[in-house]
Amino acid sequence: MAVILNIETSTSACSVALTAEGMIINHSEDYAGRNHAELISDFIKRALDFAAEKEIRLDAVAVSMGPGSYTGLRIGLSEAKGLAYALDIPLIGVSTLELMATRVMFSTDSVDPDSIFVPMIDARRMEVYTAAYDFGLEKLIAPRPLILDETSYSEILATGRPCLFFGNGSDKARPLLENHPNAVFVEGVVPEAVDMIALAERAFARKEFLDTAYCTPEYLKEFQATTPKNKI
Repeated sequence: MAVILNIETSTSACSVALTAEGMIINHSEDYAGRNHAELISDFIKRALDFAAEKEIRLDAVAVSMGPGSYTGLRIGLSEAKGLAYALDIPLIGVSTLELMATRVMFSTDSVDPDSIFVPMIDARRMEVYTAAYDFGLEKLIAPRPLILDETSYSEILATGRPCLFFGNGSDKARPLLENHPNAVFVEGVVPEAVDMIALAERAFARKEFLDTAYCTPEYLKEFQATTPKNKI
């Protein structure tokens, strides 16, 4: 297995994890807010210093590609690209929605293998970034932005299978869906670098690497700038 430096900056959490042989050997994380630019370089340096001390050579850099915060994604990918160039190692992209789904698959007790996993990242107002996966990570709903209403997810809920909703966007869906018998809400699911291991290792084994020069984050929709109101 590979030695991979994993970077996750897609939401308000900021984290870096150094993994080897499928195990976490060094990690740093912060949940205080959107201060990625202040923290990420120190987190990466801490991991690289640990690797140097243990005479460990990196095989690849993996980064969470989104969807999520425009600013956070740009910061994470910029750092990952710089490392890949400087160390002359491959760059791996990990879907943030798949990352969240695998965390629930591997960390939630007694998950029904017939479950449908529905990650939700908060966008604006009643909108979320979302998708739906089965236990094999096959897409039942392709990643997309979605404005929530009473009919959201009706097709997967109608299957009779347990539908697990999680992520910081799921609070918006709870009042609309919590009374449905197939809807289950999983608390406390935040995308973190320590949970990137399985997806990053799989991509490395398959040699599924990004074009370091030209890859961009998976925003799913165009950036919409807001104009601050004039103060009177």
